[in-house]
Amino acid sequence: MPESQEKDNISIMRKKLMFRSWHRGTREMDLLLGRFADTHVPQLSADDLVVYDRFLANSDPDIYNWVSRTEPVPPAEDNAVVQLLLAFYPA
Repeated sequence: MPESQEKDNISIMRKKLMFRSWHRGTREMDLLLGRFADTHVPQLSADDLVVYDRFLANSDPDIYNWVSRTEPVPPAEDNAVVQLLLAFYPA
């Protein structure tokens, strides 16, 4: 794939992830994930964008419980991107 097309694909993915972060369905999650996305999505690598995309498939209650530390992050979701999210909202 030509480099310019790859950059376009990454740019499109970033825009989609930003939208999905700000439009979760609950205002609380919109604010939590939207602010995180505004700060970090522009700098995430292509691989990390894929990880974040997969993370966003989780339910709002699960993500909220992980961010608020009322439940531990399951091992399958514990990765560098989730750790970055948790560090963005320290306990």
